[in-house]
Amino acid sequence: MSSEVRAAQQEVIEEFALFDDWMDRYQYIIDMGRRLPEFPDELRIDENLIRGCQSQVWFVAEQRDGRLYFQAISDAAIVSGLIAILLRLYSGRDPRDILDSPPDFVEALQLQSHLSPTRSNGLGSMLDAIRRFAAEAAA
Repeated sequence: MSSEVRAAQQEVIEEFALFDDWMDRYQYIIDMGRRLPEFPDELRIDENLIRGCQSQVWFVAEQRDGRLYFQAISDAAIVSGLIAILLRLYSGRDPRDILDSPPDFVEALQLQSHLSPTRSNGLGSMLDAIRRFAAEAAA
């Protein structure tokens, strides 16, 4: 079975390779965050907050037709950009595909070494949440 998640990760990795330096990559991440779809105010509740993020991140998952769909937003520009990457990789995917695809893009894009420790922890918390939703949906 081909992996939609792995293919999407490869696309993102190739896009980031087009940028020569990290200032351009940061700007690209922020621009991606600005293009996130509107996040409904009624979903900005404590139950939807991701723990472990320095900034506020609201994150919801919905299962339709055997696939998981995510909505999320943050009050921080760079985090919203990271959310945009995660939604691109994981939203609309089969839960099994999510669980079977390690997040190789994090290392390939060198995000740990270019994000602050708190942002890196937040990214990890968001990835954990996605995998938790996928595990519940796959069960």
